[in-house]
Formats: sequence, structure tokens, C-alpha cells
Amino acid sequence: MIIVMQASAKEHEVEHVVTSLKNAGLGVHLSEGEFRTIIGAIGDEKLVRALGLEALPFVEKVLPITQPFKLVSREFQAEDSIFQIGNCTIGGNQVILMAGPCAVESEEQLLAAAEGVKAAGAQILRGGAFKPRTSPYSFQGLEEEGLKLLARVREKTGLPIVTEVMDQYTVELVAEYADIIQVGTRNMQNFYMLRELGKLQKPILLKRGLSATIEEWLMAAEYIMAGGNHQVILCERGIRTFETYTRNTLDLSAVPVVKHLTHLPVIVDPSHGTGNWRFVPAMSRAAVAAGADGVMVEVHPQPEKALCDGAQSLTIEKFTALSKELAELAAVLGKYI
Repeated sequence: MIIVMQASAKEHEVEHVVTSLKNAGLGVHLSEGEFRTIIGAIGDEKLVRALGLEALPFVEKVLPITQPFKLVSREFQAEDSIFQIGNCTIGGNQVILMAGPCAVESEEQLLAAAEGVKAAGAQILRGGAFKPRTSPYSFQGLEEEGLKLLARVREKTGLPIVTEVMDQYTVELVAEYADIIQVGTRNMQNFYMLRELGKLQKPILLKRGLSATIEEWLMAAEYIMAGGNHQVILCERGIRTFETYTRNTLDLSAVPVVKHLTHLPVIVDPSHGTGNWRFVPAMSRAAVAAGADGVMVEVHPQPEKALCDGAQSLTIEKFTALSKELAELAAVLGKYI
């Protein structure tokens, strides 16, 4: 339920409503706008109605949230959520470029990639320390050593880092190093892990599951937010369909749909969405044109020698060219990189 306060409501009147909700055993989320204060009541709607809040002179109205996802919904929060990460903002007028290798292989490889993408305009460095792979015989990542390398390169370049967490047991470890914690597609519905991430106060990048509907994706975000962590970034990375020419089918229609349904920022991963570096620039441009708040692109100094996903990785030179194109496109849309 949403309790909309009168524009003239005083601080003690807002506190009265908040206290009443808490005493009834309900969760509370307070959103104080320029003209209105909105209080989100989380829990059984019957308990909210039993309080009779609409009878109070300083309450304008009490509204139900019709979507199954509550905190994620635009009904709960009309304005876009904007998160400050380092020197950049996600969810505003800035188009974010997250770039770097699929997997951290060595300090030399990671530093070369980081310096290259930073010079090209990327604001955030991506790199996998833990690598969930389809085959148990594939490179699984450097794990904690990879996290230490990411932290070391962050010190040298100043780039915030985003890296993936594998399970609920490694949440604390990854949180110690990462600026943004990525939930991979295979873990989108790992509810135990989502609950652990909800206890943090750190941005979570939530990738859409292989075959997840948009509602399932947003309900996964709801798990994190229900735990108290409202810093969720959604990432469309392609879904599994009958088409086999590309690695996945990149669902760019999800961008405006999600923007309509939720206040959370959404970025696009065209590298995993296509699985082929040739198509990454076109899909990156399309993502920005569709309204995405950023793109996540895999970049490797030598893709032909990459231990993971070299076929979908751009060279630093190709990423530099793409960054310039995206900057021009963003300007047309009234945004910037």
C-alpha cells in the first residue's frame, strides 16, 4: 500500500503514520519528494486498512499497489532511482559504459584492459573473478586472487569495479572488494543469495535469467529490495529462444517495458546477448536508443588469446570507436557519457 501525505503535512504527522505502520508490524519505506511525501507500507494490506489512515486530515489518500512486485514498481516510486557510484551516476542523464574482460586472467591483462577502456570513456571496469561455466573443464576464474587484482587495478586507474558473486557463501567476500556486485543469469532466482544481498548497502547488478519473464526478473529484484537494499540495477543480457545464430536473443523491447514498470535503472549487455563481437556495436547503439541507462561490454587487449568469451569481446580499438559513436548518440537524446 502507498500512503500519500497532504502537501502541507508536518514532520510530526508523517512520523505519526510511520509509527502507526511499524506498530502494526508493517515494513515502511519513506520517500520525501519536493511536493509530496509518500510512505510505502510493506506487508498485509488488511493491516494497513485497519489503521484507518485515510480518516486522518494530513493523509491525502491510501492506494494499493496492483503489481506483484511492490518496491520495484513505479506505483511505489514514480521518479527514477539514481545511484551514485564513484564519479558517475546510474539512472540519470548519464549513459554508463561498463567495460573490461570477461575473466580476470592476470594483472597485466586486466591493467591493459582497464587503462584502454578508461581512455576510451568507460566509467566502470567489469571483470570476472568467479566464472560460472557450462563445462566443469572450462576456466573457472582466479577467485579471490582475481578480486585482489581487481582492487589493485582500481587503485591504479580510479575505476569502480563490478564483478560477479557465485552464491550466498561468497557474498561477504565479494562485497569486500566490489563497488557493484553482479548477480549472473544462472543465479537470478537463487533466493537465498538474493536475501543475503538484500542485507547489504551496496549496488547490485541483477542480470535477467536465461528464460526469465520480465515479471520473474522484477520479482527477483523485489527479493533484494525487500531485504532493505534498494540499490538495484537491472541488466538485460539476452534470453534463450529457438534462434541459434546468436548466442542469445537480445530482448531490447525489455528496456522500455521495464522503464514503464519500474523506477530502477536498466543497462544492456550486448556481448552475452549476441555472443559475437561483430554485432556488439550495433546492439549497443540500439540499447542506448531504446532508453537504456548504460551498456556492459566485454573488452580484451587480445581477444584471440582470451581464456573466456574471446569471440564476443571487442579489442580496445573497437571499443574506443564504439564509445565515440555512443557519445554522439547520447547527445542527440539529451544525455551524455
